[in-house]
Amino acid sequence: MKIILLSDDAIRLEPIPGALTVEAASSEMSYSPFHMLASGLATCTASVLHSWATHAKLSVDDLSLSVRWRFADDPHRVSDIEVILEWPSLPANRLGAARRVAEMCTVHATLTHPPRIAITTGAATPTAAIGTSDARETAQPARIGA
Repeated sequence: MKIILLSDDAIRLEPIPGALTVEAASSEMSYSPFHMLASGLATCTASVLHSWATHAKLSVDDLSLSVRWRFADDPHRVSDIEVILEWPSLPANRLGAARRVAEMCTVHATLTHPPRIAITTGAATPTAAIGTSDARETAQPARIGA
């Protein structure tokens, strides 16, 4: 799989055989957390589309995805994400089904139904914090100046 950093707010995923590679349009670009977020969404989407296409006996040889996002403020965050399916050999009568399948990606579902996030300090384990209704109960006090 190849991830290409197109800009500070866009990537392209080409599901080619072999090890995962990340390439950039220029040497000044770095793989930011936002690129990672988009890469996770693109990889998940490509995976469910590949599975569906295999079952439907459709070729995925020319499937690629681009992901673009925009930022908002107060607080600063990603506000909009667009996933663009590029699949020239997909029959036109299968486009709607492909969009519905793409929405079945678990990362897509996570982003559209965001999880609670607990930030703990000290010796709390992630599974302990996740398993409680109030993560603060599992957090150990931070040691400052110890």
